[in-house]
Amino acid sequence: MPTTAAPHLGPTQKALQQALADVAKRFSAELSSDLPCVQTLADHAEKYRGKMLRPQLVLACGAVFDPSALAPEPRQDLSIAAAVVEMIHLATLVHDDVLDDADLRRNGPTIRALQGNEAAVMLGDYLISHAYRMCTRLDRPERESVSRRMAGVTNTVCEGELLQLEHRGDWALSERTYLEIVRRKTGALVGACCALPQWLANDPDPVLEQGLFAFGEKIGIAFQIADDVLDLAADPDRLGKPLGQDLATGKLTLPWVCFFEQASASEADQTRALLDRIATAAEREGAPAVLADPAFSRALDRLRESGALLTAENRARDVARRACEWAETSLPPGPGLDMILEMASRAAARRY
Repeated sequence: MPTTAAPHLGPTQKALQQALADVAKRFSAELSSDLPCVQTLADHAEKYRGKMLRPQLVLACGAVFDPSALAPEPRQDLSIAAAVVEMIHLATLVHDDVLDDADLRRNGPTIRALQGNEAAVMLGDYLISHAYRMCTRLDRPERESVSRRMAGVTNTVCEGELLQLEHRGDWALSERTYLEIVRRKTGALVGACCALPQWLANDPDPVLEQGLFAFGEKIGIAFQIADDVLDLAADPDRLGKPLGQDLATGKLTLPWVCFFEQASASEADQTRALLDRIATAAEREGAPAVLADPAFSRALDRLRESGALLTAENRARDVARRACEWAETSLPPGPGLDMILEMASRAAARRY
């Protein structure tokens, strides 16, 4: 999250950044290896860390109920849990780069570009195994609760990825299926971030736990829709990777679903013919080579001129708005609530 938060959130934002520093320290210490080849890859994977939205949500949702979550020395259990979710998130990014044939992330080479797919797959597995080892640092019974629940969430993320792979090249993808994919592959982990303070509580409230998870799911869905818009319309240099990587690997996202909802029959047929050409080229030459194909540029131009990007942006804002409405009526007021409302709004309105 940017440091230019609303003025009244300044002190809370400062405390959050201090708590995030503790999370980052735990993260790096956990990945320490005596093998230089492993340490080099682990250090490179740490460059994938961005604004650490997921750890921020763990800490900020904790602060909704307990101000000590953002104390100069934050609660150890929340700090560990925040590092766990970030480690699982980075593992999914490393694996995603393999699935997408991606060579760039955050303006730097991916693990697969540096060392190949085999090393990237193993490093992703290495990050996940360390995430669950970190769970053992929690006290009982929280250790068992968090480990079990995070295992379930990780399974859900994998199911979302497999569902997306099942629909690769499906130019008739429905909005319902798209939303189910992103609910699982992105929403589930963000939902866990928001529910984690309840999972760590001595006397958790089941209704509140479910509400927080659903709140986080919506933030994750809004975030993913906004990310899919950026993949088609952002400044590539600021985004840190080429545009259209999802399309180059046959993954239809919400802007394209909106495009086909709005297009005439002839325009839809012509565009699907372009997408078929792109998919055939990707199978033959690989996804990175397709990014320079004239057919790829024509397909993107059709989308950008249609108004579908704005339609998708509005859907993201609507999802975030519904999340905020629940939080405002269900959670106690204070700096923690103000912070998570700010995060929810920004998740749906990202710009590069």
